[in-house]
Order: sequence, then C-alpha cells, then structure tokens
Amino acid sequence: MVLPGSQEKVFQPPKDLQKDAHIPDFKTYLRLYKKSTEDPEVFWKEVAEGFYWKTPPTGQILQYNFDMTKGSIYVKFMEGAKTNVCYNVLDRNILEKNLGERVAFYWEGNSPDHHLSITYNSLLAQVCKCANVLRHMGVEKGERVAIYLPMIPELVYTMLACARIGAVHSIVFAGFSSESLCERILDAQCSFLVTADGVYRGEKLINLKQIADEALSRCRLKDMFTVKKCMVVRHHGLRTVNGGPSEALQSPWDVEFDVWWDEVMETASETCEPEWMDAEDPLFILYTSGSTGKPKAIVHTTAGYLLYTALTFKYVFDHRPNDVYWCTADIGWITGHSYITYGPLANGATSVLFEGVPVYPHVGRYWEIIEKYGVTTFYTAPTAIRLLMKFGKEPLQRYNLGCLRILGTVGEPINPEAWLWYHQVVGQERCPVMDTFWQTETGGHVLTPLPAAISLKPGSATLPFFGVQPAILNEQGEELEGEAEGHLVFRTPWPGIMRTIYGNPERFQNTYFKEFPGFYVTGDGCRRDKDGYYWITGRIDDMLNVSGHLLSTAEVEGALTEHQSVAEAAVVSRPHAVKGECLYCFITLKDGVVFSHTLTEELKRQVREKIGPIATPDFMQNAPGLPKTRSGKIMRRILRQIARNEKDLGDLSTMADPKVVEVLFSQRCEMAF
Repeated sequence: MVLPGSQEKVFQPPKDLQKDAHIPDFKTYLRLYKKSTEDPEVFWKEVAEGFYWKTPPTGQILQYNFDMTKGSIYVKFMEGAKTNVCYNVLDRNILEKNLGERVAFYWEGNSPDHHLSITYNSLLAQVCKCANVLRHMGVEKGERVAIYLPMIPELVYTMLACARIGAVHSIVFAGFSSESLCERILDAQCSFLVTADGVYRGEKLINLKQIADEALSRCRLKDMFTVKKCMVVRHHGLRTVNGGPSEALQSPWDVEFDVWWDEVMETASETCEPEWMDAEDPLFILYTSGSTGKPKAIVHTTAGYLLYTALTFKYVFDHRPNDVYWCTADIGWITGHSYITYGPLANGATSVLFEGVPVYPHVGRYWEIIEKYGVTTFYTAPTAIRLLMKFGKEPLQRYNLGCLRILGTVGEPINPEAWLWYHQVVGQERCPVMDTFWQTETGGHVLTPLPAAISLKPGSATLPFFGVQPAILNEQGEELEGEAEGHLVFRTPWPGIMRTIYGNPERFQNTYFKEFPGFYVTGDGCRRDKDGYYWITGRIDDMLNVSGHLLSTAEVEGALTEHQSVAEAAVVSRPHAVKGECLYCFITLKDGVVFSHTLTEELKRQVREKIGPIATPDFMQNAPGLPKTRSGKIMRRILRQIARNEKDLGDLSTMADPKVVEVLFSQRCEMAF
C-alpha cells in the first residue's frame, strides 16, 4: 500500500470532496479493504442487505476454485438466493426509495435537436411493455436474445426487458459488420433479434436493417439457425415528414418474420411480473476479442454482477443523489453494460445516454452536453481525450464546465500527458481523475482510485477495489513482492467476475487459469511501484523483449506522445537479427506538423531519456491514421503485420476504416533510422 513518506509527485484528494464522501479518507479505504479480503462473507452480506431478495441465500456467500489441478474452475455467489436484476434497478427504486419521478436518462441523439427525458416510472413502463412483447412472441427464461441497436432508449428497454423475464441478452455493437453479427447470433444460439431501421453516426447514415438482413441470410446457410423473429425499431431521428422511413433505409420486409417495434408495443401492458432468478442464473453474454481470432462469449450472472457493478459505481464515482452522470461508452461494450445501465440504475442515478460522436456537429459537442445537463461525473476513454486534445482549449472555453466534480477514464491505460490535460483543462485542476482498470471478464472495476480516499499518480490505476487481491508473477509463475513488473493476476474472485465462456468451458479454463494454476490470469502486464501503486503496461502480447529486456509498448508510447508534435503513437515489435525484437513505431502527428528526420531524432532521444537506451526505436513511420476497431482500440495485430510487410491480414471486418492500411503499407519503413 502507499507509504506515508513517498517523495513522488502525487495529486491529493480535494478537501471539499472528503466532507460527505462514501469513503472519506485512506484510513477508511484500508479498513474496508481489509474487511473485504479477510472476511468477505460479512462484507458482501452487508452489501447484499441493500437489495431485494425473493429468497435469501442458503449457504456460504462466496465459493470458488481457481486451481485447475484441484478440479474444475468455478465461482458461486449467494447460492440458493433468488432475485431479479430488473426489479432491483427499477421497481426497488420506485417502491422503496420513491424515485419514480426522478430522471433515469437524459437521452441526447446524434443531432442536438433530438433529446428526451426518461423518468424511472416511464422507464419501468416501457421495459414492462417490451418484456410482455417478448413473452408474447415466445421468448422464454434462459433463451438468448440478440440486440443490434444504436444508443437509443429502446436499447436499454430491451436489455432490461430480457433481465425481467429471465432471457439472456447478447448485445452486439451496432457498428459491427453482418459477418460479425452472424457469428455472434450463431455462437450464442439466439432465438430472437432486435434491431433498428437505421442510424446516423455523425453525418453517415447506416442501414442497420440491411446489415441485420445480411447477417440473418448468412445464418440461414448454417445448420444451427435458430432465430424465430426480428423486431425492428423505427429510429426517432430518421422519419420523413409523413412519418415513414427514409427512402435510403427501405429494406425487404418479411411479414412472417419481421415485426415493427411500435406496432407491437402499442397495445402491450405496462405491468409485467418479473421472473425470479437463481443467483447464478446467467444475466447476459457479451463477446470480447480472443487471441485466436474467434470472439469469446463471456457469461455474467445475476446476483454477483448486480452487487459488484452497484458498489463500484457508488464508491468509484462517489455517487450522490443530485449527481448527473455521463459515461460516453456504447452499451455494446462492457463499459456500457456496467456503467451506463446496471451500475447507475442500481443506485437510482440520473445519467446521460448519448448516441452521437465527440466532434459532431462541432468539436465542442461533449462540452456542450456537460453544460446543458449539468453533468457532475464524466467517464470517457483516453482515445476520446487524445482526439479532443488536438483541438486545444479553445472549444472548452465557450462552455461552463464548473458543474464537473469527478472525471474518469476507461478502456486502456492513459498516458500521463493526456491525464494531465484532462485534469488541468477539462477538470480545471479541481476534479480527481478515476483511471479505472478492468475488463469485460471482470464485470467491473478491479484497480481504481477512490475520489476522496486515494492520492493520484497520472497514468496509474492505483490500488485494488474491495474484495480484489492482485499479485504480480514472473514467467515461472513465482509471485513477486515489492517493486516488480510482470503478469497481473488475481488470487481470489469477487462477485462480478465472469463465470464461463458460453458453450466452451474448456476454453474458459485454458484461457484464464491454465498458465498459472491458482490465479485468474488477466493477460495484462503490470508494474507495481515502491508505494504499491499498480501501472498497467499493456497486454502481455504487447510486451517487447529487446535484447533480453522486457519493454512495455504503453511505456514507449507514453514517452513518444509527451512530445509536443505527436498526437498519437503505437509501438509494435519487428524481428531483429541481433536483438531478437526491435521497436517499430507508428507516429500520428498533430495538424500542421511535418514528419522529418530531425523530428525522428528528437523522438528517439526523448524515448532514450524517458526509459533508457535499450528502448531506443529502430523504426519510425509516419502514420496519418491508425487501424482501429469501431470502439477506438488500436489493432496492434495489423500494425505488427505492416511492420513485417505481411500482406495477408485476415479478417478486417471490425476495423473502422480499412483504407488506413493501404496508406500505412505505402509509407512503411524498409530501413532503420
């Protein structure tokens, strides 16, 4: 833990936050952390008392095995208990806390002209109507429902309706291709699909119904096709003057198979009895990328996920009743599941639900929304922060961001330069930055600061959340004490951890528990400093072994992006006859900056100064753009292949802009600088 005599520059918690904070100081954090790890039964039982249980647990609160040598891997939480997640996040808030008229979501569309306020009462009514529609169409407890929707209210209605009736939702990000949608529908054996006619992302019109139709056509060619119905939402922002769909969106319609959302919802009842679920019944499936290329169907279950997302949201963002919270993620990713839908609603929060993109129709859109709704807590990705940094301070100065109280980052390690800009420019040096580390698999935050209790170091995810016990192992599986760098693992489960990979328990065990028996293996590299703070160094497969020295891509990228000319950098390995591997750097420059030999020498010198001579890059390539997924993550596999001049790139369906690859191949470096 943090040593009181640390000499390193840190940012202390703001005094005004400590007054009424849930975790007001470091001493309280240590006391609760100790209780959560030494007496988890009592700790989680007390947390569970804040929720509704149709039937209480009958045995031990938390049971598990993380060691494959001792049998099958399993985690069980509150076995014997029965509850319903939808009831807990909606009915409980209305009936027990009298929050029916509180706004649950301020929906802000792609266009600033499209917006809607949705109270808890209204949300419950729409969810019940949707649940009744699904039941009427034949959706039963345990069946999988694929949801391929943009960030519109119907997405939340549908996922909560599934939770209400015990169906398992499988949300597919509405930027994925028909091939990706098909693969996920088949893998999860989905019985129903909910989609929309279309959506605008910025100025681009996307015909979702057409993509869904193409996916279903692909599915029909397979033996495992199980989809019975497709329900289609008419997007509010795409109607013509007479209320019909835009001509650009008209797709074939199968009257036996397709149904319009508004037509079946119109007569549905606004009351729906929830299905009471066992604590370990599945809540949802969500796909995440795998090292083999085939996505992994991560399964999260009912009770543990509910409690863990609720508690992390409450403490990490120090949530208060009058806060307005905004997470900019898409619900198609785990961040949206945990910290737009389930975590905030479980706390009776008011959130912003945003459909658009950061720079449409202007580069100040984020700041405009913060001012419009009085956002107090803002949670976004380092990718978005770096994008907005390119436009400087001027767009922010047009808006009053004095309402902000807490900032957060998610999705990838944040480089110190972006952290400082976020803290100083967006947060006006008053708002602590919650740099959260977690994964689709973990369900919620596992390494994270707490606003009033934990001092901050730019770029560090700081310390473990309650109930989380991290360790760092070397290549031989030996646990390293004190200052160390190696594999980040966890020795015990927390309630929100995934339970399996749907349909493939063998892959689940081999991926996460085989390498180091007795530990959950994150696949991430990590450094622990002298104060006990944790620094994520990137995926282990993004670690570089140069002349026997393990180097982190994130560390090198951080050094490069500290240069005033660099907007973004990505570092991969390239084979080297002497060193084994060497560093190949893709550099995206800020507007107006010219790529030159002088600049590359400056960058090499900066890396040497920041990390050491061993980290000096051999190759630097001008990269006007980087290959990214639609969620903004850099596709390092593609960059590695470009660096090695390997033209067979495999599946590019998840790439946002495939044209970037042609440009990078045309400008690749053949010789080292």
